[in-house]
Amino acid sequence: MAWLLLGIAGIFEIAFAFGMKWSEGFTRLVPALFTVVTGLSSVFLLSFSLRTLPVGTAYAVWTGIGAAGTAMLGMVALGDSIAPLRMLCIGLILAGVIGLKLVSGH
Repeated sequence: MAWLLLGIAGIFEIAFAFGMKWSEGFTRLVPALFTVVTGLSSVFLLSFSLRTLPVGTAYAVWTGIGAAGTAMLGMVALGDSIAPLRMLCIGLILAGVIGLKLVSGH
């Protein structure tokens, strides 16, 4: 259950990052509220997962999901660069996240 909560927290982290972009520096009300809600939800779910998962592993997985997911969604939705080396780096982040899950023992 902790891993599921952590995964959902990572998805909220991606939404949080996009909310920051769409809020244009918290100058647009609805996107700013979306940003606050998704950011708080992400941290709240992360804290629940930390009840049973090691903090170093959970935090690394959470930030990895957020970083890789935000980068990939930026490529798809915002036209960010899809350079091969950039894709390789995202793959390495995902490999690290998967690796941490596999060796965590939880």
